[in-house]
Amino acid sequence: MVSLIVHAVLGLAVIASIVASNPRVYARPANRAWFSPLECVYYGVGIASIGLGWYFNIRFVQEYSHGSANPLWGPGSWTDFIRLMYTNPAAGSASQDYTIANVILLPLFSITDGYRRGLRRPWLYFVSSLFTSFAFAFAFYFATIERQHRHRKAREQAGA
Repeated sequence: MVSLIVHAVLGLAVIASIVASNPRVYARPANRAWFSPLECVYYGVGIASIGLGWYFNIRFVQEYSHGSANPLWGPGSWTDFIRLMYTNPAAGSASQDYTIANVILLPLFSITDGYRRGLRRPWLYFVSSLFTSFAFAFAFYFATIERQHRHRKAREQAGA
């Protein structure tokens, strides 16, 4: 269970680093609500994915660790978790899809697109996926894009 607590703390630290690295993006848009309905949907989906993931991760650790406290190898560890992701063809199919999307596509997209949008440290969205969830990292990134869009609209309306 200690490894899950460490994951939670690291996840919160990475999220805080993203927000701290981009204070203008995460500031309240001028004359607008703190969050748009679309941002709320993205954050809601992301937070729900964390809740579901934690439910299954806690069950995994409780059912498979058998007293082992080693988070890297042995029963209930990361290596055991990854091995179990491929226990049958259906699980392997879903797992390879998730792995490719999380380890290759998420960083390629968020880093490339993030730098184009002027975000500082966009690679942290990928790092956050390692401690939160793939779905949360994407939802957080999409909410960031929506927030930037709202800032741009506020500037355009102020200048008009």
